[in-house]
Amino acid sequence: MATPRIVFIGAGHMAGSLIGGMIKQGMDSAFIGACDHNPPKLEQLQSHYGIQVYSDSLSALNSADVIVLAVKPQVMQALCETLKQDGDVSGKLFISVAAGITCSHLKKWLGDVPIVRCMPNLPAKVGLGVSGLYASVDTNAELRKIAEQTLECVGAVIWVEKEEGINHIIAAAGSAPAYFFLFMDAIQQYAQSLGFSEKDARNIVTQTALGSATLAMSDPGTTLAQMCQNVAVKGGTTAEAVRVFNQADIHTTVKKAMQAAIERSQQLEDQL
Repeated sequence: MATPRIVFIGAGHMAGSLIGGMIKQGMDSAFIGACDHNPPKLEQLQSHYGIQVYSDSLSALNSADVIVLAVKPQVMQALCETLKQDGDVSGKLFISVAAGITCSHLKKWLGDVPIVRCMPNLPAKVGLGVSGLYASVDTNAELRKIAEQTLECVGAVIWVEKEEGINHIIAAAGSAPAYFFLFMDAIQQYAQSLGFSEKDARNIVTQTALGSATLAMSDPGTTLAQMCQNVAVKGGTTAEAVRVFNQADIHTTVKKAMQAAIERSQQLEDQL
């Protein structure tokens, strides 16, 4: 396949983030399209990026080599069945960003087509996301590369060998921004109680979080545990704060929270 034509069915935040990332990476807008039931969303994408837009999913399907299924999980079955019954899905790669929709579900609704499931996280909106990818066994290396390059436009890509790994990605990356926001909010609230303004408290927290993450990425040879120890010098103020966290068994709490996310992901799959 030369330059594939990639069309998004569903033009929400994730589709917009991916399209913006693709354009930023230098992809010609002539090879990108979008379809959505909401005309203002399409008009905005077309105006901002110069992509082709489609008023119906079958027109989008007919013009695409790669279809990114970016609709809500509850409407995925109806969409896929319509594409299969009324259109020609053969020879096309389908990329799904829907949580809880397995490859077996998609193949049941679409037929025997190559599928890549992906789970981007919220920071993809600013090009700093992490996306977990899993490919059906009939998805060849060329198609996997297309999916990988599409998601790399908005951050790092991690392939998982087994489909259940997508649920693990959800716990470790998809849901994880909320964990960090929760912790950051706790720091901000107490900083405000100490007398900092809301603006200053938020700036302190967000800049410290950004700096800490950047520092961790710049030194992959040092474990995160060691980085913590480097700051928490024995007998110092940070060591005392870390002692309190350890007394609360923060590692066990995080483990339980991540496992709860995994179990909920599995429950959502089982409901279909």
